[in-house]
Amino acid sequence: MTSRRSVLGVALLGALLAGCGGAATPPPPVTVTVTVPVPAPSADAPRPAKSAEMPDLVGAGLQEAQNRMQELFGNPLFVTVSHDASGAGRQQLLDRNWKVCDQNVAPGTRITEDSRIDFGAVKVEERC
Repeated sequence: MTSRRSVLGVALLGALLAGCGGAATPPPPVTVTVTVPVPAPSADAPRPAKSAEMPDLVGAGLQEAQNRMQELFGNPLFVTVSHDASGAGRQQLLDRNWKVCDQNVAPGTRITEDSRIDFGAVKVEERC
């Protein structure tokens, strides 16, 4: 019986000490919300188009055609592909040396930034 009373006494003493400031309770967590202002686009800034009408780029230089497509969507990363329209399988490494002979999307067709645009091109001095 003595051992039970000792255990009970120690438990009671611990409870009393905890209630008398023996153990501090941690403060509740604090949530902080940070709002980062996003500047509004200026009225002069061009807004990228969601869709656009495919221009007729046959006869244009290949580099010019690629630039026009990027400008059309306001996206300097808009990618077009090209192939050698002569059938020789040459790579268009210097786009300024090539001209557009055909395009896989007809002029006037609605396109989006997800459209795949492929230009058939030949060297500037060659005939389409």
